[in-house]
Amino acid sequence: MSVSVDPDWWKTLFDEVYLITDARTVCNDEMTRREIDVFCNLIPMKVNDRILDLCGGHGRHTLELCHRGFLNCTVFDHSHALLKIGADNAEKKEYAIEFIQGDARKIKLDDDTYDHVMILGNSLGYIPDDKSDLLILKESRRVMKSKGWLLLDVTDGKTVRRQFIPNAWHEINEDVVVCRQRELNENFLCAREMVLSKQNGVVRDKAYCIRLYEPEHLSELLTDAGFIDIQFYSNNQSFANNHGPDRKEDLGCMNHRLIVSARKP
Repeated sequence: MSVSVDPDWWKTLFDEVYLITDARTVCNDEMTRREIDVFCNLIPMKVNDRILDLCGGHGRHTLELCHRGFLNCTVFDHSHALLKIGADNAEKKEYAIEFIQGDARKIKLDDDTYDHVMILGNSLGYIPDDKSDLLILKESRRVMKSKGWLLLDVTDGKTVRRQFIPNAWHEINEDVVVCRQRELNENFLCAREMVLSKQNGVVRDKAYCIRLYEPEHLSELLTDAGFIDIQFYSNNQSFANNHGPDRKEDLGCMNHRLIVSARKP
């Protein structure tokens, strides 16, 4: 059976249930710390720099940066639910993080404002049309200061295609099970995700898709958006010995990642 995906799936999937289904990664503090270790070695971030965590969800990376003394961080995302959770966590920790809701294709922020923009956790490639990712990258460049750095963490399309696993499931706890049916569709990985409670039945049954990028296409996209000094770091190069969970565990697209840095002229 072919997986049918609503083009606007990304507007409703990212909520409290998402933090349960993907807790092994997006709620894994040790993984987040190790990712930030890697990211801080790839671009020259300083504690006084202004940093935009674009499509940052509940701000797990920004919270870790603030823990390390970074002072000027902003999280921008479409999900009210995730932003609320992030803001509550920041308030508890007394971190002065700005959380902004909006569409990354049209960021309502001033030009030349941020020293660095981060788009992490496979957050590029959610919108099926061919123009949206370019718009997001152009907006990233617009709000970035001259000589500022962009950091991308996206799915490694080539490896996903080579090691494709069509079906997967895992138990969250004694009650909740997540089942995923996957298929490759042209340039996308599409998946139907069913979240089941052993006691209460179906919690959620939704489908999503992620565009699969390879270095050549992503390099063209970044160049078209006006970036220079584009550098790629494979999963093996940047996360070897730095990946929190057992790398043999099926974490979907989070198993195979491509880290990219680029600079605004």
